[in-house]
Amino acid sequence: MARHRTALDAPGRQEVIVPDRDELVIAEFRANGGQVGGRFAGVSLLLITTTGARSGKSYTHPLSYSRDGQRFVIIAANGGAPADPGWSHNLIAHPEVTVEVGTETFAAWADLAIGAERERLFRQRAAVLPALSDYEARTSREIPVFTIERT
Repeated sequence: MARHRTALDAPGRQEVIVPDRDELVIAEFRANGGQVGGRFAGVSLLLITTTGARSGKSYTHPLSYSRDGQRFVIIAANGGAPADPGWSHNLIAHPEVTVEVGTETFAAWADLAIGAERERLFRQRAAVLPALSDYEARTSREIPVFTIERT
């Protein structure tokens, strides 16, 4: 399990090792057939494994999604931060991904939605998840929207 290390600067204190929050969600997702509790209870959640744009390493991320026909739609909102989340850069560099939904795992392809399609998918998702509109208002960047299709 990946770990996030937090050094304590007080003399004589040990470094605290805390499990990465995503790793806890991933473990719960896999242990419970795609179901998780806490702040993700009732959320449509998938796991996407990407290849690092620079590192070439595999990274798995739990993401909320919606459906557009047979496609999965994910939004790289990053809470309205000024920069896109790292996983979105990975998808652009390496669109071949592995997706886990419920108990199913499959190979897929990620496409960046643009223009009218991007706008339609973003608005559709924001109607269900109003925080996306708040995130959009906080940032000057266009929030990327990706569609994911099985290969």
